[in-house]
Amino acid sequence: MQQRTLGPLGPTSILTLGGGGLGQLWGETTRDECVATVREAVDGGIDLLDMAPRYGDGEGEEVVGAAFGRQMPSHVRVTTKCFVGNMATPGIEAHIRSLLEASLKRLRVDAVDVFFLHSNISPDGDPMNNSPDAPTRLTPHAAFAEFVRPTFEALVKEGKAKNWGITGIGHPDTILQVLGETPKPAIVQCIANPLDSAGSLTFTPGPRKPREIMAKAKANGVGVMGIRAVQAGALTDKIDRALPADHAEVVDYCKAAAYRALAKELGMSAADLGHRYALSMPNVDTVVLGIKNREELRQCLAAAEAGPLSADVMARVDASFT
Repeated sequence: MQQRTLGPLGPTSILTLGGGGLGQLWGETTRDECVATVREAVDGGIDLLDMAPRYGDGEGEEVVGAAFGRQMPSHVRVTTKCFVGNMATPGIEAHIRSLLEASLKRLRVDAVDVFFLHSNISPDGDPMNNSPDAPTRLTPHAAFAEFVRPTFEALVKEGKAKNWGITGIGHPDTILQVLGETPKPAIVQCIANPLDSAGSLTFTPGPRKPREIMAKAKANGVGVMGIRAVQAGALTDKIDRALPADHAEVVDYCKAAAYRALAKELGMSAADLGHRYALSMPNVDTVVLGIKNREELRQCLAAAEAGPLSADVMARVDASFT
């Protein structure tokens, strides 16, 4: 599989296996099928596995642990994440450490290659920090700078994590600020789809600015992992789970009728077009897959093998949403 340089991780497969599908967030599957999917992904050239405790209450991590035991292939890297939210600051370090230790146990590894803040970094004093999602989803910048980042740096020095990163779907101006600060993250995860949409993960008003975030990351030597390439199913031929009509993913799915027609005209599935679009975006180093079985994996491997989209097709995809 083609590789690109992912910040300090160096050459990395252009596809990353994500843990959301393995944790059964994106439709039903089985533990055995997920374990087989992980093994086939590695055999197919994927060398980065992106996990988190929130993916099925640790199920995604358990799947990776079951796939390899304590014999993770030497060329395969694994990540995990932690939610901090807007909690009392004195307890942040202990909270982060306990979450990482639990993840390491489930993954059956001694260290992760990247440890991400899964919470969205928000501006200090912003009213959004008082929202119902704040206790788990939103971490004010001051708490990040004073407690979260130093804890991540300490874990790297201790060898529990080789690098640390952030989720780039918080308040975009705050993410841009963090990318310009020191010490900087090794990796940022950014929305990579033609809608520039985080869907149901959007907790702040206004544009997401993912392309601006990617450009600043690359300018500062920070690796970029593209996420939500098919926007949690909104950019597929059919959403594979029951959702209410006003759900953000359903709203985006309805916006994508012309996009799906274009995919059909081009002789590919909507999901294939979404993955190839993400892989063709400037500044994206690797695209995280939200797949749940080997059939979906094989489709993604074929899409990557087909190569980037032409500039004309990229423009037609963009125009399908105007």
